Amino acid sequence: MSEHRPYTYVTLSMQPDTEPHVSVSFHTARLKVRAGLLLSNPRPYLDFTSHEANLHISTTEAGPVTDDDLNTARDIFSAAARYLADCEQLHAEQANKDAGDTAA
Repeated sequence: MSEHRPYTYVTLSMQPDTEPHVSVSFHTARLKVRAGLLLSNPRPYLDFTSHEANLHISTTEAGPVTDDDLNTARDIFSAAARYLADCEQLHAEQANKDAGDTAA
């Protein structure tokens, strides 16, 4: 069996006359995820943190919650629910396969 090591991949792309683009990929079970409400300027936040990188998501311009902010939060929720369902399905399939391999 091959060992799958965790890693985080971060890139920053900058080209003349364009906005910089940051990409963060977390490939680790050691990811910490938290959400909360900043009390100093009441606004929600969502953080993804690994040893190598942090990703912080909050409302537009740190101001009042807009319809677009709500849509983004719903998209994150839907994507997280899909991720959970896919992980649960693959985990169950792998457990069934492993049980079949040991029975053979």
